Amino acid sequence: MNVLLVEDDVETASYIAEGLRTHGLSIEHASDGELGLARALAGEHEVIILDRLLPSRDGLSVLKALRARGVKTPVLYLTAMDGLDDRVEGLEAGGDDYLVKPFFLVELLARLKALARRATATTSVHTRLRAADLELDLIERRVTREGQDIALLPQEFKLLEYLLRNAGSIVTRNMLLEHVWDIHFDPQTSVVESHMSRLRAKLAGGSTTEYIRTIRGSGYLFLVRPATSQ
Repeated sequence: MNVLLVEDDVETASYIAEGLRTHGLSIEHASDGELGLARALAGEHEVIILDRLLPSRDGLSVLKALRARGVKTPVLYLTAMDGLDDRVEGLEAGGDDYLVKPFFLVELLARLKALARRATATTSVHTRLRAADLELDLIERRVTREGQDIALLPQEFKLLEYLLRNAGSIVTRNMLLEHVWDIHFDPQTSVVESHMSRLRAKLAGGSTTEYIRTIRGSGYLFLVRPATSQ
């Protein structure tokens, strides 16, 4: 994945670039807004990581300029501006995701992968999602396991859809709250955990098959190859 990182803090930029490169990503760095805009317009990047507070040109202005010129590259804001109004302003300006500093590298990586997959998916029409022995039909709103129907409630269906779209990658609790429940703050409830527990049980159907694994301290992982307990 080719990523453009627009970040003026040298230590933060170095930490991100080195961390993402160890996961096989290609990182191009710009240290201010004007340079970031120029490189975004000139390069072919799959995702852009954009700080809000930048020298020469702020991140919001950079993004507005990109969208005005027809650049549709997914943009993830990575910023210390954590107010609700800041998030809304950033997303309404054309941003695709918003991660507040300080952050965990594993979550940044997961969000970048999700944005890249989402951008790829928009280039063609996908009405069915498949992983392991499961199939989710977006048109009929139907889930099957080896041809047998699995009855899911609407929110469970939405949760499974997000997990399937990110199969093989860790998704955090905050990512699920934002993309499944449209909640952009932590409500301090067990809504994710309770839905995840019910979904696991329904997918297993009384067997010991494990489709969704909890990664302690990180989030959840939908297994491309489900595991079976002995």
